[in-house]
Amino acid sequence: MPELDALLVEIDDLKTRLDTARPLTSTQLQLALDIEYTYESNRIEGNTLTLRETDLVVNKGLTVGGKSMREHLEAINHYEAILYIRELATRGATLDEQELRNIHALVLRGIDRDNAGRYRHLPVMIAGSRHVPPQPWAVPKLMEDYGRWLTGKSQGLHPVVRAAEAHERLVTIHPFIDGNGRTARLAMNLILLANGYSITNIPGDTDSRRDYYDALEKANLEADKSVFITLIAGHVLHGMKTLLKRLGAI
Repeated sequence: MPELDALLVEIDDLKTRLDTARPLTSTQLQLALDIEYTYESNRIEGNTLTLRETDLVVNKGLTVGGKSMREHLEAINHYEAILYIRELATRGATLDEQELRNIHALVLRGIDRDNAGRYRHLPVMIAGSRHVPPQPWAVPKLMEDYGRWLTGKSQGLHPVVRAAEAHERLVTIHPFIDGNGRTARLAMNLILLANGYSITNIPGDTDSRRDYYDALEKANLEADKSVFITLIAGHVLHGMKTLLKRLGAI
């Protein structure tokens, strides 16, 4: 995959620059990045809060007229989940099956108490996708295998490739009744943060969202992960450039 290889070389060059800029002390910058990530990740899933409204809900504790309680909780929960993965990354915690459930429990906290942090017991369909997720009885074993892959074989991959594949594998299993996409993107970012990369956004605009879902569909139906991994690497590169520009390092 020449395109991917070139992206990884450029990303790691930027990471070297980022490493020289550490420690990153701008709380305001981190807050802005985390709010942007919360806004975009939720927008992918249909949340209609604007970036400014997301900031007001998370940081000012305000309610926005005309927006549902669920949308408010999605913003608050996602931001808390980012703080959680940042903490895990800082103390070098292992991303495993239990931590994935902990992250999912934060994503659905107060939204779906019965299913937060629990694997689904019902079959599901994904709207607009031809991929049919595994039957619920197969989920525990698939997630056990996934957890072993996270803590074992995946460790030999380039961190960006590992993060992208962790994302894709989790979405493909679709272990939860809701919140799979947000949880997968948080798992991806936990791996990136733990390895010294920046928070990576997948924009929620129509074109970016379509490219994201098309790449996932190709991975699901054709067992071809290359398009998805390359797509994620492109977003990682953009995220690294954005952070370094805001730091005045490039």
